[in-house]
Amino acid sequence: MSKQEVRAPTGGRRPDGAHERRPPARRRRLRAAERRELIERAATEVFAEHGYAGASIDEIARRSGVTPPVVYDHFASKLDLFTRLLERTRDELLAMWVEQLAGVGEQPTDVRMRRAFAAWARYVEANRFASRMYFQEATGDPDARAAHRAIQAQGRAALGAIVGQEPAAEQIAGGTDPEALEMAAEVIRAGLAGLAIWWDEHPHVARERIVETAMSVLWVGFERLQDEAAQSTPG
Repeated sequence: MSKQEVRAPTGGRRPDGAHERRPPARRRRLRAAERRELIERAATEVFAEHGYAGASIDEIARRSGVTPPVVYDHFASKLDLFTRLLERTRDELLAMWVEQLAGVGEQPTDVRMRRAFAAWARYVEANRFASRMYFQEATGDPDARAAHRAIQAQGRAALGAIVGQEPAAEQIAGGTDPEALEMAAEVIRAGLAGLAIWWDEHPHVARERIVETAMSVLWVGFERLQDEAAQSTPG
């Protein structure tokens, strides 16, 4: 090798023995939707752990890896963020009910209901923070409590409409008017909410046992009404 020829440096060092300085790797800039998702996930944890009153935008921003002004770029207020998360959980649960109870006339109601309870339990198990936030009553702030109750009422009305699609809806709910269907839906909603809260406090209990309890306690009464309706039908 000639005196002028110098080998390319290896191992990140210059020929004089000093370390090369490489430009720091540039972090990929998150898209707005991705950043919003990070904020929502972090906020769900914070609200579930501390409740509405104990949650702070500063903590949500810290867990999201952003600054508080960035959180406010996506949500007008803490209440706006809280409401959005409750609406998201409500909509996901309602979509689950619609999907799992599909097949009216093709499969017996008890088969579809067991399938729906199993899907509900999988959702709760996979979304512990969101479920805790949704099923536990909001306390410490009247506006948050009002928003929570309004969203639950909307979910109850929608679930009542789903129950109304069942062949034995009149026997299940005692009528087919919206109030009767809402009352039946509230029995299911309140029972599952209590079960979800209990399960959150007893996470060692297997999901399959939760499903069996939901079927035995919440559905057995409706099944009996359906059987009575079938036996009383002329034919």
